[in-house]
Amino acid sequence: MKRKITNTPLVPPSRGYREVYLLLLLFFLFLASCSPKEKVELRRIKDVVVEVNTEPLLRANAVLYNPNKISMTLRKIDMEVFVDGKKAALIDQKLKTKVPAKAEFTVPLEVKLNLKELGFFDTVLAVLGGKKMKIRYKGSIRFTYKSVPVTIPVDYQDEIRVRI
Repeated sequence: MKRKITNTPLVPPSRGYREVYLLLLLFFLFLASCSPKEKVELRRIKDVVVEVNTEPLLRANAVLYNPNKISMTLRKIDMEVFVDGKKAALIDQKLKTKVPAKAEFTVPLEVKLNLKELGFFDTVLAVLGGKKMKIRYKGSIRFTYKSVPVTIPVDYQDEIRVRI
């Protein structure tokens, strides 16, 4: 038995499909052009104060810089805080803060410390004695620009003298 092989020409997509492909391509190019070109950077953490009450609380101000020509909205801060290499707290703040273009801005941080992980007496002695502590912030900050989410990783380390 011989089989007959026919060469069927490939039919290009109809005009309707081409328009859909073109619109999708333009949409994705638009989204790519909307996103910030440079990462927002965490410059420093300042005004660090530890309140020792029933639940120890660390208050600080994060100073960030937006190098982009576009303003954005800060939506979420999700970071772990390490004190002298030990996990001390978790920052999980939901915000709706306007971030100006090409400018520094400050975001208040409020963190409940986990003294069980750090060691209660070591921490109290360090705070009372004014000892310097290595603080590391690791996680991410989430922004939106015209409803397009942008997540920026953070890994910041500083040595501070904690005061009450």
